[in-house]
Amino acid sequence: MPLDSFRLFQLARQGFCCSQILLLIGLEEQGKDSPELIRAMHGLCGGIGRYGDTCGVLTGGACLIGLVAGKGTAEEQPHPKVNKMVQELIAWFEETQGSLLCMDIIHYKLEDGMEYPVKCGSLISDTYDKVQEILADNMEPEDEYEYA
Repeated sequence: MPLDSFRLFQLARQGFCCSQILLLIGLEEQGKDSPELIRAMHGLCGGIGRYGDTCGVLTGGACLIGLVAGKGTAEEQPHPKVNKMVQELIAWFEETQGSLLCMDIIHYKLEDGMEYPVKCGSLISDTYDKVQEILADNMEPEDEYEYA
């Protein structure tokens, strides 16, 4: 399901970054709330600590796949394709963006400070859609209940 642009704008105006927004929307879709998880996602903002390294949209997307298909307790098993799904996301992201680095994607320099450009909103939306596509292609309907 495509993301609501107003919801993205609303979350960004509330001070959430790209990686946090992806997880917030993923949790909302599941009817869940996890402030601790969203707080932890803050470390991935702006290319990991606003350093401009690996894009927070990509790492947030990988975390969203993990939220649905990863191992969460000692008793659980991860979905057998979880790593394949993350690798597919990485390959798509690099192909469509030309880089995995925040600083390359938005032409950001650490010394200039960082404001999120409009491009980040469309990238969040496109990545969320790609994550949903990857999950739909790799998980059976019954997997949703076992792994989510």
